[in-house]
Amino acid sequence: MQVLFLILMLVVNLFSAAQDKIDVGIDEQLGKKIPLGLTFTDENNNLVSLKELVTKPTVLAFVYYNCPAICTPLMIELAEVTGKSDLVPGEDYNIVTLSMDERETYTDAAGKKQDIVRGSELEYPGSSWTFLTGDSTSIKQLADAAGFYFQRKGDQFLHTGALIFIDKTGKITRYLFPGYSDKYGFAILPFDFKMAISETAQGKEMPTISRVLQYCFSYDPEGKTYVLNVTRISGAVIIVFAAIFVIYLTFSKKKKKI
Repeated sequence: MQVLFLILMLVVNLFSAAQDKIDVGIDEQLGKKIPLGLTFTDENNNLVSLKELVTKPTVLAFVYYNCPAICTPLMIELAEVTGKSDLVPGEDYNIVTLSMDERETYTDAAGKKQDIVRGSELEYPGSSWTFLTGDSTSIKQLADAAGFYFQRKGDQFLHTGALIFIDKTGKITRYLFPGYSDKYGFAILPFDFKMAISETAQGKEMPTISRVLQYCFSYDPEGKTYVLNVTRISGAVIIVFAAIFVIYLTFSKKKKKI
């Protein structure tokens, strides 16, 4: 089973490398660094650099504050899981949310922060949770560095929901993809969150199986969800079995010669 998984991963990597850059989704950039020199505007209308905010393990989430879909549930669940964890925001980690909509301003950020924090059991002192806005060039530069790809569709955006963990040097160490919950639409396990922070503090890079998931699922703009890509999976399965057959024939010939 482990061999089959490794072969599937190889096929996915080969197919992914042959394809153009994804339009919507995440292409993990583990071990790479985000540009800490970029500056954005926080919810208090202050100009801040990422270097000022990423001073410890930092959770980065790309959202937009007037999002009618997954952004608010993601932030609510993030606030909820921090309340369930014994880690302390501002001491053990920071959180940064950045709007992917360059038209949003600090007033949008301030309003959303008030809504999210109001429902949380925790306090987020200082820059422990910063809500940012910025210009399109800086937003795209950070998003590209993080492997986060989105598309504007009128007043809305097509995008996925994920938490990106960055150590104090700016290195990307982990991507956490929330599960589904009837309560908020998203579910993040406190254990997963704590482990991600702990691993980030140690500078450990922890890959996920998101490349397999992204390969197997395609985004449906109309349904605003991910759907199983049967054609792509069928092609991968055929290649996997073809590879196994070739390996079998190769070893069979070697045994006959012996």
